[in-house]
Amino acid sequence: MTSMMTHRYRRGEMHEFQAAGSDFMYLVSAGAIFALDEGASTALSQLGAGDMSHPELVGALEDGGYSRGDAEELIRELRLVQGIVSDDVIAVPEPLLTPPADFPLQALVLNITNQCNLSCTYCYEFGADKIATPEGKKKYMSIETAKASVDFLLEQSRGRPAVHITFFGGETLMNFPLLREVVGYATGQAMAQNRSIGFSLTTNATLLTDEIIAFLSDNEIGVTVSMDGPPDLQDKRRVYKNGKGSYAVIEPRLRKLIANHRTRAITARVTLTDGVTDVVRIYRHLKDDLGFHEVGFAPVTASDNQAYSIDAEGMESVLDQFHQLADEWLEYALRGRMHGFSNVSETIGELIQGANKSHPCGAGLGLLGVGPSGDLSPCHRFTDADTHTLGHIETGIDQGKREDFLSKGHVSAKFDCSTCWARPLCAGGCHHEAFVRYGDTGHANLHYCDWIREWTDTCLKIYGAVSALNPGFLERFAERKALS
Repeated sequence: MTSMMTHRYRRGEMHEFQAAGSDFMYLVSAGAIFALDEGASTALSQLGAGDMSHPELVGALEDGGYSRGDAEELIRELRLVQGIVSDDVIAVPEPLLTPPADFPLQALVLNITNQCNLSCTYCYEFGADKIATPEGKKKYMSIETAKASVDFLLEQSRGRPAVHITFFGGETLMNFPLLREVVGYATGQAMAQNRSIGFSLTTNATLLTDEIIAFLSDNEIGVTVSMDGPPDLQDKRRVYKNGKGSYAVIEPRLRKLIANHRTRAITARVTLTDGVTDVVRIYRHLKDDLGFHEVGFAPVTASDNQAYSIDAEGMESVLDQFHQLADEWLEYALRGRMHGFSNVSETIGELIQGANKSHPCGAGLGLLGVGPSGDLSPCHRFTDADTHTLGHIETGIDQGKREDFLSKGHVSAKFDCSTCWARPLCAGGCHHEAFVRYGDTGHANLHYCDWIREWTDTCLKIYGAVSALNPGFLERFAERKALS
């Protein structure tokens, strides 16, 4: 057996950063964050980019003022967390590229209609992934299909005490009578099994009424509103079929929703496009003027040749403004207050959980989309995309297609991700974005790599600063996220 004295050590795969005057490391192998004391920092700096034998590393630490016993203990602790690794460690085989065939579902996205009363100029509903125009496809989900979907979810989620349904469209509220009936049916079926079921929906808010708002509040249904900001920005692309803007219609409805829906947070989801990149002004309007609890931003999903795509200069401006709001998020957290910038909140939540993803999201894994006709898809973005159908609600999941989708999407199958320190949180990026941009659901979203690394570094520094200066806030934040 090789003696420990002959081991050669090197640094583990990590990303080092500083926050609040302290050194931290983000360990890629574990998706974990560790504060570095002086000894750990010294050991890692001694290794630098090379390697050292056990005696060499111990000697270097002794030269730095550590006793032999302390040096040995420090090395042992760093090996334990894989801050340093040695040549005696047997390589761990690559993880399987597919989950078990019976991996239980946790959520369904029911696209209860593919119809919409708006005609947003960047909508992906019938976009580049819809190879076959959905002629003949059902426009509205029937109650029979919806109830079958509920039964399917409860059957396929065995072992899970709680499951979730998200209602989606088109414009979801165009089929509100079905939504109302499904909530009652699903709640009853779950209760009969001594389980719980939660609900959420996405809407453009044009069809909200007092009755609908009361129903959403009474049934604790989470609401995400697709909205792009104040009137001039909202009405640039979120328009009716005649070109008329939608802001004036939704503004009074939103105020009623936010004032009267008291059981769940109301979130705004902003799509950034060319000319709609004034992130801070949008945030101020949605959060401060209208009163949304959370506001999140995402660049439009598009190929480069679309007129609404954001160019490099625009993306740089977006990132600069993200940093401005991130600084605010940190200031709020240090004062023990919640901030409404979802792009930070979501990443901090993942860091608290120690996320180490095999796939970018739950699409095809714990989550499936159901189209109006009952077709199963990896998620709502692939609904009615015939080339990405994973089965039907009546016949079940096509496990071969599902395994193929998940194998392609596994982070270990993406060569470009293999050396990226941010892969535990990113895992290569959105499957749908990859297909639209590269024609392959398993392709890494290379056009966002620098963005993701910089943004992840920013959120790590926020996490580090809060953990050092107000750690109790992270506990309260985690509790609040668990309830949302």
